[in-house]
Amino acid sequence: MKPEVRSGEVPPARAADRSGDLAARIAGCRICAARFAATATAHAPRPVVWFRPGARILVAGQAPGLRVHKAGRPFLDPSGDRLRDWMGIGADRFYDRGRVAVVPMAFCFPGYDATGADLPPPPVCAATWHHHVMAALGEVPLTLLVGGYAHRWHMGHAATMGGVTQTVARWRDHAPRVFPLPHPSWRNTGWLKRNPWFADEVLPALRARVTEVLS
Repeated sequence: MKPEVRSGEVPPARAADRSGDLAARIAGCRICAARFAATATAHAPRPVVWFRPGARILVAGQAPGLRVHKAGRPFLDPSGDRLRDWMGIGADRFYDRGRVAVVPMAFCFPGYDATGADLPPPPVCAATWHHHVMAALGEVPLTLLVGGYAHRWHMGHAATMGGVTQTVARWRDHAPRVFPLPHPSWRNTGWLKRNPWFADEVLPALRARVTEVLS
């Protein structure tokens, strides 16, 4: 899952200071400037950074979409509405960084491919920042892995055996601390219809666990 952080290694005040420095460094990252300039949107990097030590829930997603890129706030789109419904919480609790940290596999909108779909998150982002962010967050009681990219990074071999469907179907192997989820994009509406067990079995357990860790 995440790098081990030994208890008492960094005093709380200094840990908060360091996480603030880290967030500022990520917000200023321009590693992918040339890559993004070459996409159809020809956009500049705008990292969407949303985490703070002490968060009770980590949402590990994929990458911001164009709407989130423009707004500067994660999951401020229909996918976010669906995700919050899955969790059983409103926007007020979701956007409280003391409760929920959102750490995607890439902090910036990657642009569109030839079909108009979002490009995959550039691996260089996770390679540069992800271990640092996980160490800054420390132990989080509940981690939601949203989509295959997050499954593979956080779960490794356990997520490579049969794709998203089989990984999510084995959710009981990882609960109650980790819930692998499909991406809440509208593109997965068909998947949700073909797999009614997700709504019947996974979502009630997920909502109960969210309520427990936020209480």
